[in-house]
Amino acid sequence: MSKITAAITGVGAYLPEYRLTNKILESMVDTNDEWITTRTGIKERRILKEDGKGTSYLAIKAAQDLINKKGIDPKDIELVIVATATPDMKAASTAAFTATNIGATNAFSFDLEAACSSFLFGMSVAARYIESGKYKNVLLIGADKNSSMINYKDRATCIIFGDGAGAVLFEPNQEGLGLQDELLRSNGEGREFLHAQYGGSSYPSTPEAIAEGKHFVFQEGKTVFKNAVFNMADVTERILERNNLTNDDISWLAAHQANKRIIEATANRVSLDPAKVMMNIHKYGNTTSATLPLLLHDYESQLKKGDKIIFAAFGGGFTWGSIYLTWAYNS
Repeated sequence: MSKITAAITGVGAYLPEYRLTNKILESMVDTNDEWITTRTGIKERRILKEDGKGTSYLAIKAAQDLINKKGIDPKDIELVIVATATPDMKAASTAAFTATNIGATNAFSFDLEAACSSFLFGMSVAARYIESGKYKNVLLIGADKNSSMINYKDRATCIIFGDGAGAVLFEPNQEGLGLQDELLRSNGEGREFLHAQYGGSSYPSTPEAIAEGKHFVFQEGKTVFKNAVFNMADVTERILERNNLTNDDISWLAAHQANKRIIEATANRVSLDPAKVMMNIHKYGNTTSATLPLLLHDYESQLKKGDKIIFAAFGGGFTWGSIYLTWAYNS
């Protein structure tokens, strides 16, 4: 019997309708389109504005898009993982609520949180369940309502983040396609440089903390940028080396969409043709857990069976890593 590998067999996505453009931000904070574009590559980002709608709303919509495209019965889904840094609420599982609302009533579910690396780490987890031979349909969703933790008076963060969700279905593959290798890392010393400090168990929300905006995201940009550039490029180079891959072998680089300069630095480290670099940061900004599946959604029509894709991400914590995957189908 041939080895079971875990392959992505479907992709879905959802993006809120509201577009927060650089022009609009100019009226909200001391910035301008040229400054934002030069430093980040971002032109606009999507924002979920409706009251009472959180990450689960985005996740449900992305999952439904995938289900409708694939024509699958939600009852056949056995596991739902929601990768997110912005769960709906504490204690209650966002994934459980999502699974129930898409009709995946036979599935168990859980949230996975590793900041911007959440979806990447989720790919590893989903693959292990498939490779075990016990599960045949694992739904992995990357979703974040980043606007819920952004101070729109803070130029360092409000220009970067957007809301969105992407979903992929993992199924067993007997042709050797799917997830091939991974290199995942973390370093907790980095959490002081990128975090939303108040609202967790160490620092519960208080009226004083909220009044001072301590529940919003804080980022020390230079330190995060430096670490992201080095670590994303490093793991990408290492995973190519240990799989004896050259830049000619690689079909696509799917890098976390945090900053255009970080993405380009990662591609340059392995001398990859820019035409092979997936990019949509200009349209959506940094959607945290959703960047990688949104790349797959936007490029799905260009992906061919057997394409070798290198995924890379870096996030708060610090967390980072790279995954090598071969694409399993033609659109």
